[in-house]
Amino acid sequence: MTKINLVTGANGHLGNNLVRALLARGEQVRASVRNPQNHTPFEGLDCEIVQADLMDKDSLLRALEGVDTLYQVAAVFKHWARAPQKEIIEPNLMGTRNVLEAAASQGVERIVYVSSEVTLDDRVLPVTESTWRTEFHNNPYVQSKTESEQLAWRLADELGLDMVSVLPGAIIGPHCFKLTPTMDYLRQALNGEVFVDVNFPFTFVDARDVAAGMIAAAKKGRRGERYLLVTEEPVSTRQIIAIVQEIDPKIKMPPRLPKLLLQIMSSAMGFASKITGKQPLLLRSQVELFYGVAARKDISKARRELGFDPRGPETSLREAFDYLIDRAEHAL
Repeated sequence: MTKINLVTGANGHLGNNLVRALLARGEQVRASVRNPQNHTPFEGLDCEIVQADLMDKDSLLRALEGVDTLYQVAAVFKHWARAPQKEIIEPNLMGTRNVLEAAASQGVERIVYVSSEVTLDDRVLPVTESTWRTEFHNNPYVQSKTESEQLAWRLADELGLDMVSVLPGAIIGPHCFKLTPTMDYLRQALNGEVFVDVNFPFTFVDARDVAAGMIAAAKKGRRGERYLLVTEEPVSTRQIIAIVQEIDPKIKMPPRLPKLLLQIMSSAMGFASKITGKQPLLLRSQVELFYGVAARKDISKARRELGFDPRGPETSLREAFDYLIDRAEHAL
């Protein structure tokens, strides 16, 4: 009997690359989305599309019927909201509970749960899967990803689920139909719209490499283990702009501002956002979390156990820029 793989959030950046990777292996894929009327991400793909919402447990039970492997990708990915508890933290926690309880009810054999590198303590170097972040600096996304994965592990234990988790870095690359905050930052860099170097080192990883690592985790990952799916060395803003300058020499290198000045600026922006209801360009929590934190990642466990072998960050960046250029040209 053919085994069925369910990918939640299948129209998102990582989810769509995962669907494509599974299909390329000849596997049967059920793609769950909240809005099944949006067919663009699935054009030319031979997969079953079903409606499911992490906030609607009945829809998850229907989507998971007959499923052998669940790839839990869907989540709220944003760092700011007018009501962060209601719009980011609670949906990610409740979505985790709903989908895992539904998976247990339907007898799913294997779960690959997508977490994030932001759940790890980047003060212990090199960063490994063995740590947990304890300070969130009032960033609702980072808090929600950490607490959601911790909830997932408690539920996996209570419900007897065979689960592994994967922790990607800043995901870039093709098949990004609605630009994520990460990909939109690269778009801004490409268009010469990055005017300040905020000194946030990024651990970039190509979505296709993460998808390959997830499939390997489903096949070979050890039950109860976490796997870092990133590249080892972080990339600075200046390195990003330097690559852009190879494409367009007219792009200028933005000045790097000191942390104190960014703290003051982001605090003022945060105050204004409470009045306007619009997301600030820079969050104080992001400055506190990421400024100058060039933490090297140890991915030896994923290399050894999963055969994870990501392309280098500069290669990933160049290919992501190529994709964005092609995307913009076809939008004209």
